[in-house]
Amino acid sequence: MSNLENKPFILGMDVSFMDEIEQHGGSYSDTDGKEQDLLSILKLNGANAIRLRIWNDPVGGFCNLERTVAIAKRIKEQGMQFLLDFHYSDRWADPANQWKPKAWENLSYEELQRAVCTYTADVLRTLKEHDALPDMVQVGNEITPGMLWDEGRVSGEEHDTDQQWERFAGLVKYGIAAVKSVDSNINIMIHIDRGGDNVESRKFYDRFEALGVEFDTIGLSYYPWWHGTLDALRDNLHDLAARYGKPINVVETAYPWTLEQPEDHEWILNQEDLLLTGYPASVEGQARYLQDLLQIIREVPGGLGKGFYYWEPAWIPSKPEWSVGHPNNWGNLTMFDFKGRKLESFTALKADAISEESEMDTPKGSALIR
Repeated sequence: MSNLENKPFILGMDVSFMDEIEQHGGSYSDTDGKEQDLLSILKLNGANAIRLRIWNDPVGGFCNLERTVAIAKRIKEQGMQFLLDFHYSDRWADPANQWKPKAWENLSYEELQRAVCTYTADVLRTLKEHDALPDMVQVGNEITPGMLWDEGRVSGEEHDTDQQWERFAGLVKYGIAAVKSVDSNINIMIHIDRGGDNVESRKFYDRFEALGVEFDTIGLSYYPWWHGTLDALRDNLHDLAARYGKPINVVETAYPWTLEQPEDHEWILNQEDLLLTGYPASVEGQARYLQDLLQIIREVPGGLGKGFYYWEPAWIPSKPEWSVGHPNNWGNLTMFDFKGRKLESFTALKADAISEESEMDTPKGSALIR
């Protein structure tokens, strides 16, 4: 059962790079320029949840278990909800990369299942020992093409077979069982990358339903330049809600506040023709995007739109070595400027949070105009 019923609408932020940036001298401030703790700034400006990714044995050491425990404790101290995103890899896991951790490369399929189970449970038990247990867990990150390739791969004609889907689902089931063995109240999210693609979203979740994968929340990535229009997102959310009756979270999104590129940086989104019509690459355009996105999620039928997470709003431009093997290509998609100062686009988040509080404080039967 989902444990979201009595939780507030999620206004979340994925700040997995925060630890690395702080350790290398980066800092953040409100609009006054006075340095503050990033989590405090986020909470004061409407955020109520934080997402962290975890890698098994990453180069550089960040996003491993030790550092995840340290940051998770800070999240809990702020009284914020915590979503932990298992990549089941030593590096990025996404639609183009679902590579096994090096330590698991030579395992048989059955051994891989046990490794997923043991590792997942060990991570969560360690967090529990430090009073930093997550409220929600992702068993895999953007697993549209499967995970733990090639044993759990379902992308491409060669791998898109009934047998491969059963093997993939079997790995996921072991991860879910491990989570529930530590705490049955942890909400399980299954996350794919097809926010505006209803056909592929249905294909994936139909398969998991048929294979008996039991989970609580649908998670979708939605980046307009990859995943389509806001109308396409709205249509998909409405259909998935009606079809599966599960809570839905847009667990990754972002939008640019500028197209300016400092020297030695090249942004992943730097073309004006990739922007949504009516949403310029400006602070105002970013705020408008967030406002309209939140409205779309809130309007999902049955109250099944449960919130969102902004992906890496604080990944400010940094030295290439800050992100081993992955120089910053995201600095214009943040919600902080190049010097770490909060942008005014947070007003969209704060306004939504205030509106939520007003609704919760309104007695039953009262009329409230949003």
